[in-house]
Amino acid sequence: MRVLIVDDEPSIRKTTRIAVETAGHEGVEAAGGTKALVLLEEHDFDACFLDVNLGREDGLEVLAKLLKVRPQLAVVMFTAYASIATAVEAMRRGAYDFIPKPFTPEQVRAVLARIGKNRVLQQRVETLEHQLAEAAPVVDLESPEPLMRRALDVAFKAAPTPATILILGPSGTGKSVLAREVHRRSTQLEGALVTVNCPSLSRELLESELFGHVKGSFTGAVADKQGKVAAAEGGTLFLDEIGELPPSIQPKLLRLLQEREYERVGETKPRRANVRVIAATNRDLAAEVKAGRFREDLYYRLNVISVVLPGLKERPADLTRLAEAYRQHFAAQLGKPVLGFAPAVLEAFGRYGWPGNLRELRNVIERAAILCAGETIELCDLPETLAAGDAPDIAVGARVTLEALEAEHLRRIVAASRNLDEAARTLGIDPATLYRKRQKLGLA
Repeated sequence: MRVLIVDDEPSIRKTTRIAVETAGHEGVEAAGGTKALVLLEEHDFDACFLDVNLGREDGLEVLAKLLKVRPQLAVVMFTAYASIATAVEAMRRGAYDFIPKPFTPEQVRAVLARIGKNRVLQQRVETLEHQLAEAAPVVDLESPEPLMRRALDVAFKAAPTPATILILGPSGTGKSVLAREVHRRSTQLEGALVTVNCPSLSRELLESELFGHVKGSFTGAVADKQGKVAAAEGGTLFLDEIGELPPSIQPKLLRLLQEREYERVGETKPRRANVRVIAATNRDLAAEVKAGRFREDLYYRLNVISVVLPGLKERPADLTRLAEAYRQHFAAQLGKPVLGFAPAVLEAFGRYGWPGNLRELRNVIERAAILCAGETIELCDLPETLAAGDAPDIAVGARVTLEALEAEHLRRIVAASRNLDEAARTLGIDPATLYRKRQKLGLA
């Protein structure tokens, strides 16, 4: 790393530079804030040691100027006038750490080691974010369709406010994508977006996952655990598939929304929460309330701003545009010259009902890009059921065999689900049984 050393005492600068260089880094000296700012504007630095008392200059004011030029600079303050108040103020203003004088070379090397480790972790995070961005198609939240345009307008108007938002719509319509975009446009952007998948865990584990627990509160609770609510502090808590939330947890979520308070499992001390809540479901919550499976007061508390995402079948003007975006993404990802769709493929897309919505469209395009032998996706590259049309005669009450009806139902549920485990839960069977049924019906 390149390290800037700012101190008005030449002996301190020299001692610090030697410690920096023996740790394998480059040290550059500056006698005051003015010289430090000039160096910082001309060169890149990873870290800085800055004296709080710079003769006539105030080191804390210099700190603010340095961070204005290089916000990511790790600044370590040191001074002979060490005090808790000075340390707290320096950290509040953005300092990375604080070392009192007199200090040892080992203290300098230790803090540089921590800075280096944090830089490596930050680089890994940036690399992973880049890989995730490349792995997923570009999120497209533009649409000429009136239903979609109206839904997006409502969501984006509510985004900068603290209002709770309820996103409704069939599986695969992009509810989680919209939740991320709302968070990105919110005042909580600097906080985390934390997702809780409500059907993924048992009631006991879901409560602990959501609110946290204290050691010994149940079998297996070997240590205190911070829940997702605490992890989302200052940010957004996204409750996916809120319609699956167990009745025993619903009053606790209501308290969180009404009073901004919650308790960890096994604890009676209330904790304050500063989180914005976004919830999503593919269920008809009003019907769930009438059936007694969902609390009416919780429903109204969640339903402050309601956004209804239409299915892909209701967005015909978006279909070709979205298919084209997926084609470009997967062609680039696979490194294949897949340049377009045959006219018959686009006709098949228009006839099909898309029960799995955007998720199914993405899967179909990815499969087709993999199987495509030439530069154009052909009808033979599509799943048989899609290539043959939407099979409108296969419906409940139609004159078809039970096997054909079961095959169509399984296909639609799998297409509308994130994975086979979710599809199995919807069907009320275990994943192994679903696998065997798909094999038997030729759907695997």
